[in-house]
Amino acid sequence: MDFSLPEHLPGLLAEMDEFIETEIKPLEREHIQYFDHRRENARTDWDNGGIPRREWEDLLSEMRRRADKAGWLRYGLPSQFGGRDGSNIDMAVIREHLAHKGLGLHNDLQDESSIVGNFPQVIMMDRFGTESQKKEWTEALITGERSMAFGLTEPNHGSDATWLETTAVRDGDGWVINGAKRFNTGVHRATHDLVFARTSGEPGQARGISAFLVPTDAPGFTVPYYWWTFNMPTDHGEVELKDVRVPDDAVLGEVDRGLEVGQTFLHENRIRQAASSLGAAQYCIDRAVAYAGERVVFGKPLAVNQAVQWPLVELQTEAQMVRLLVYYAATQLDANHHMEVSDKVSMANYRANRLVCDAADRAMQVLGGIGYSRHEQLEHIYRHHRRYRITEGAEEIQIRRVAQRLFKFGKR
Repeated sequence: MDFSLPEHLPGLLAEMDEFIETEIKPLEREHIQYFDHRRENARTDWDNGGIPRREWEDLLSEMRRRADKAGWLRYGLPSQFGGRDGSNIDMAVIREHLAHKGLGLHNDLQDESSIVGNFPQVIMMDRFGTESQKKEWTEALITGERSMAFGLTEPNHGSDATWLETTAVRDGDGWVINGAKRFNTGVHRATHDLVFARTSGEPGQARGISAFLVPTDAPGFTVPYYWWTFNMPTDHGEVELKDVRVPDDAVLGEVDRGLEVGQTFLHENRIRQAASSLGAAQYCIDRAVAYAGERVVFGKPLAVNQAVQWPLVELQTEAQMVRLLVYYAATQLDANHHMEVSDKVSMANYRANRLVCDAADRAMQVLGGIGYSRHEQLEHIYRHHRRYRITEGAEEIQIRRVAQRLFKFGKR
């Protein structure tokens, strides 16, 4: 087996680093309050539901504009959308590389914002949208003219998505939607919410759920509040839908087969999420090793103590194993239909997300009080990546997926 990376990637990463240093880092230094110890407070509009401040999001938009102009933002998209046909292995390596640099404007995962964009909504639209929908949506999603929140989770249903209670009933040439959604990420700025609702069948059945593109300004669509979370600001809205009417062309994909749309979104995100967690974990390990070499205690470097060495060796070994797993899963995703390798993606996802939490926690311990402070990035990394063990399918759901394949039960 060849463990070397595709030959174009080292040069590509070098070009990317040069772009970051010349175009992004100067902009970051002009707005350093969003990245130093003040970051959580500077980013959060505490008096407006805890959502991100407009100025912060404007800065992210400027970063994406520069990245798009330089040809980086759309790297992972097909060439027909102005992208460079970046593969899943390309994106995994790039995502790891960017996260390994630590917190910065080049790659701020709290907002899933990066110089190399992650566009699962565009992939969904390409695979499931009608020609009319593609024309209306694709470029607008890339530029930010339109944005789509994701309305699957409900107050009473999370991982058990087939039991969702939101319904959509045909009414003339359209649909009437009633229900509630929870943790609608990005709904504070979204033009539309991709709402999953039962259109037929019984609770627990996968078939019978449809996906609807619902305008967030539609009558009856309300966001009563946002959930304040471990890592602020929050963009996780509670959504209520009361007699919300949408036309028939608001359906994305086939009626009654909306979960296929959702699964595409999740698999595209999970492998890239895993790569980002791996990169952030490596940052934490490297920071702890560097500090242990510099810090002198009892007249000698902290690094000579086996109590410091061994946990970091264990983490470094785990990182290398996870790296191989992430790369393997990414190459398998490139070569096969995403459902055929979903167990590989799940393995990579839950192990990488667990690793970064362990690495951040251990790095805090090595750095002591400084590590616990907000003057280091460790607490921010931990608070952000801890949610990855819940979102996109909790790690228990990822393990369950692997078990289904391992024990040969359930649907493929």
